[in-house]
Amino acid sequence: MSYVISIDQGTTSTRSILFDHKMNAINSSQIEFKQYFPKSGWVEHNPEDLWNTTVSTFKDVLKKSNLTPNMVAAIGITNQRETTVVWDPKTGECPTKAIVWQDRRTSDFCKRLKNQSLEEMIKNKTGLILDPYFSSTKLNWILSNIPDGFNKAKNGDLIFGTVDSYLIWKLTGGRSHVTDATNASRTMLFNIKDYKWDEEICDLMNIPIKMLPKVLDSADFFGEVDKDIFGSSIPILGVAGDQQAATIGQACFNPGMIKSTYGTGCFSLLNTGSDFVKSNNNMLTTIAYRINNKTTYALEGSIFIAGAVIQWLRDEMKFFKSAEKSGIMAEEADHNQRLYFVPAFTGLGAPYWQPDVRGAIFGLNRNTGQNEIIKAALESVSYQSLDLINAMLLDFKKSSDDPTIAFRVFSVSLLCSPFRSRSSTPLMSISLKLRCVTALSCPLRFVFSTACLSILYSLPFALIVALETQCPFLEFIMCKFFIGPRSVVLKRLNIIVPGIEDFPVLFLPKIPVIPLKASKSTTLSLP
Repeated sequence: MSYVISIDQGTTSTRSILFDHKMNAINSSQIEFKQYFPKSGWVEHNPEDLWNTTVSTFKDVLKKSNLTPNMVAAIGITNQRETTVVWDPKTGECPTKAIVWQDRRTSDFCKRLKNQSLEEMIKNKTGLILDPYFSSTKLNWILSNIPDGFNKAKNGDLIFGTVDSYLIWKLTGGRSHVTDATNASRTMLFNIKDYKWDEEICDLMNIPIKMLPKVLDSADFFGEVDKDIFGSSIPILGVAGDQQAATIGQACFNPGMIKSTYGTGCFSLLNTGSDFVKSNNNMLTTIAYRINNKTTYALEGSIFIAGAVIQWLRDEMKFFKSAEKSGIMAEEADHNQRLYFVPAFTGLGAPYWQPDVRGAIFGLNRNTGQNEIIKAALESVSYQSLDLINAMLLDFKKSSDDPTIAFRVFSVSLLCSPFRSRSSTPLMSISLKLRCVTALSCPLRFVFSTACLSILYSLPFALIVALETQCPFLEFIMCKFFIGPRSVVLKRLNIIVPGIEDFPVLFLPKIPVIPLKASKSTTLSLP
């Protein structure tokens, strides 16, 4: 029997998941690694930590499963995206730590480029906002701050990659310097219309094209793992940035389908098909995936801090020891307090793109305690998501005659999954055109590889609701997130469900809900 291992190298941890030939998840291994914050707004990783946790989790998952490396048919890799790594191709050594996607140190450089009226040109080619979020300005900073950096890059003594490229280079023993289309599209150096590294932007950033990796399809041959690493030569056959991989794993294959993933940050992608939809509302245009030389585009909204705010409350504020406790404490908060948390630890992402903004809590009073702050932190994710998706829909509605919107909510098991309730958490998939709502159970996790596209469920589908409604889908989503008696929530939707009080619902904080209109009541029976 052959197996597939998916490597998921994320912002706070690395995991490996083993699948059999029937797409069953056999085992997994996960290791957290250290985050570095040398200055305000700076976030770094030690590249060796990324590499060592990759190797360790890979070996561990094989050990747990009593398998040998020669039984693994293929490897798939998904990764944190814009994080920037530079290394010496002869030694493999990195002259600096990896600069993480959350890092804001190039804010002033981005402002200078904006003042030169260069943002529109960059956006037209790359689909991206001129922001420190992306790799190009980070790469420029690295070359500017290491001795003779630009000359070394020109001479081939330094090469660049996002995390996928770095891991592939290490796994193949330095034989493959490659990336995939989704990761390339996040560098702000790649022309996503012409499908090539853009010479004009590279010259602007003073980045020699020769230091950039070869760009392949998301499903392609990326090289073979060096036999000395695991004891067997294993082909790497699938690569995608984590949010694009989630889009694939959540089966958002048709234009108009949206996924929203809650992990370290929150990221929503809307499939726009073969159309490059230029945003007028500060969304990003990106490559969703590229298979068989055919590019599928997406609109993306990026929230920098989601689960990371719970990690901060746990690790820095010591409000709780386990992230799961956050939901319990938030439920016990005084819901009459109007507390607002702005988790702008590394600036604000879409649709504001304010890199210099920092976090704040508003509405504190004498009775405010830990529970209220935790509740406000969770609510901040809902508020940011509302802003982001409303902006995205404005772009999509103007670009498409098809009103179909399918919305998939996906809570990842990051660290200890702060977005889980005390019971199993149903998630939702909504299609207004089909008039249906599907509740899924949590936790889910995507895996992407050539041989393996999978969504993992802790429980089977829990509830299917037939609903006819005239309301905008986001209002419906946010109403479903509303905390309170389940019967009250569903009453607002004009849905009658026997025994619904015993049914677990997604815990997200109480938020303002716009009244909804439904064409008729629908009675459901629980499975």
